[in-house]
Amino acid sequence: MSIFRKKQEKRSAIYFTDSDGMEVLTTAGYSTLDKNPEILTACRKIADMISSMTIYLMANTGSGDVRVINELSRKVDILPSRWYTRKTWMDFIVMNLLLYGKGNSVVIPHTSEGLLGDLEPITADRVNFVKDGEGYYITIDGVRHDPDNVLHFVYNSDKYEPWRGRGVTTTLREIANNLKQATATESGFMQSKWKPSLIIKVDALADEFASPAGRKKLLSEYIETSTVGEPWMIPAEQFSVEQIRPLSLGDLAISDVVTLDKRTVASILGVPAFVLGVGDYKADEWNAFINNTIRPLAIGIEQELTRKLIISPKMYWKFNMASLYSYDIRTLADVYSNLYIRGIVTGNEVRDRLNMQPKDGLEELVILENYIPLGSIGDQKKLIQKGEEDG
Repeated sequence: MSIFRKKQEKRSAIYFTDSDGMEVLTTAGYSTLDKNPEILTACRKIADMISSMTIYLMANTGSGDVRVINELSRKVDILPSRWYTRKTWMDFIVMNLLLYGKGNSVVIPHTSEGLLGDLEPITADRVNFVKDGEGYYITIDGVRHDPDNVLHFVYNSDKYEPWRGRGVTTTLREIANNLKQATATESGFMQSKWKPSLIIKVDALADEFASPAGRKKLLSEYIETSTVGEPWMIPAEQFSVEQIRPLSLGDLAISDVVTLDKRTVASILGVPAFVLGVGDYKADEWNAFINNTIRPLAIGIEQELTRKLIISPKMYWKFNMASLYSYDIRTLADVYSNLYIRGIVTGNEVRDRLNMQPKDGLEELVILENYIPLGSIGDQKKLIQKGEEDG
């Protein structure tokens, strides 16, 4: 037994009903967006991409930004919590950001004696955001928290309260309902028994045809055969057989509607349509997805981590975006080989990009066709000889 309260203006009513009656009283067919397989698949792909990237701790130097490897970088990139790996932790954050938290994801940083401990992600149902003057505060399990003391990631900020995310729930809800209805229609159609491929007209047999047993007897005597392909022997005066084409899913145009809705979902969430099973894989489309969808989300996460977890103005967090682009091994080899012979990268940097282990002697920069060290470029014999002749 469950209780359902319906409130309208100043009047209210209470209904007592069982689980079967609940479906009659509540809105028919309602379900949350995470129950829609297309929306869930698109959000999961985005979360999987972001959680797969290494998180670098970077520092500004006079000759450019360099990666810093220390206990802080290890904490965020490898062991953000005793209960999660980095991928699981970041996956949880992004899924809250996109779907469960309606554009908001909150993480509590725990500290001990000034040292950063576990970074605890909070489920969306435990969090509430309360406007407070020009700003706001966050309650978690009813306990008030200052926004400066927690990590609050925002997606698609509200036009009146920019500190609050709104997500894409309103935009996607109608499309999700369409996809759900299409699935229900297809399932109902496939399970329907009203799809005969033959119609048999029977004349002057009212008595025999009046009962199920009589109809079964007629089919058994004249229509059913023991061998596949065996012809029927029926009285010409009594039976007339017509073949019909039953209604198909193609006639209902469900496939076209579903394809259009899937493309719409893909467009709204910024994922390639082939992720949802529409169209073929294209490398250019994939790389555009990384640039236009993954990068903005990643930058938002980077900025919040930098703002709340780092004191030094010369340091910041950065995702390894290059790891997500679609490049074949031949393209990578050609690009980095050209960089290597021009003295821009070392041999071990090339090997690293090709997933090969480093080798001794490949840490120096080389240049030209002789592969000599960059510092020895002026020691080539042809240059020395030319100088002696001029002297």
